[in-house]
Amino acid sequence: MPKSKLARGRCLIVVGTEGWVRYQPDSALSQWFRERLAGAKGRMKKILIVALARKLLIALWRYVTHGVIPEGAVLKPV
Repeated sequence: MPKSKLARGRCLIVVGTEGWVRYQPDSALSQWFRERLAGAKGRMKKILIVALARKLLIALWRYVTHGVIPEGAVLKPV
């Protein structure tokens, strides 16, 4: 059965968040995730990645609307 557009969107957000943790390891959001994850596995990891995804969406919304860069994030020059 095909996934709904909402489910696909959620999957993309989670995958993007995992990329954020990998490529922005020094950001405050990634550090928060790693501190909370310390030793957790399975279901807890899934819960935390969704919580981080929500925080990241808010941070990116602030960047798009107000130009506030998420704390600790490194941007590549254009």
